[in-house]
Amino acid sequence: MADFLVGLTGGIASGKTTVGGLLSELGATVIDSDEVAREVVTKGSVGANQIIELFGEELYAAGELDRKALAELIFEDNSKRKQLEQILHPLIQKRSRQLFAEADGIVVYMIPLLVESAADYPFDAIVTVEAGEENQLQRLMEFREMESAQAKARIKAQATREQRIAVSDVVIDSDCDIQELESRVENAWTKLVEMSKD
Repeated sequence: MADFLVGLTGGIASGKTTVGGLLSELGATVIDSDEVAREVVTKGSVGANQIIELFGEELYAAGELDRKALAELIFEDNSKRKQLEQILHPLIQKRSRQLFAEADGIVVYMIPLLVESAADYPFDAIVTVEAGEENQLQRLMEFREMESAQAKARIKAQATREQRIAVSDVVIDSDCDIQELESRVENAWTKLVEMSKD
């Protein structure tokens, strides 16, 4: 069972994956909610069958879920997004809790939409990774090949920087080079280790 459960969040393209990797190197067990979300909708699973029932079989035409097509489908229709969340959230929560129970030490759960989802996990601490909006836009356009308007819309659809910081115990500013980020993550890790001993 996880001795100390940390929620790792942050805006889109803020550097969460990089920070998660660095925390893993420092000794954390890192669980990625995106990977859990992928696992619960693999073809033949309960989640996949519910998605097919709701949105149609063409989303699995290639053998696995076309996440891009699904994202486009729900991004423009709030009611469809809510229906999808009603399928996914219970499945993700159940699987995530199993993974927490199997891990020990400091467990870091990467959950991009922690604030938005009002996730009911027993976090002992919350860390947010924050990058300036200019950096987020640049990364989305460069690495995810989004148009500027699309990138801005994705950022606007999420909680604000202030909302994430308000619920966090530790804030990591990722507006820096990789060496400086490594140093900032080490400082954050030291704080988490101290908190886990209290």
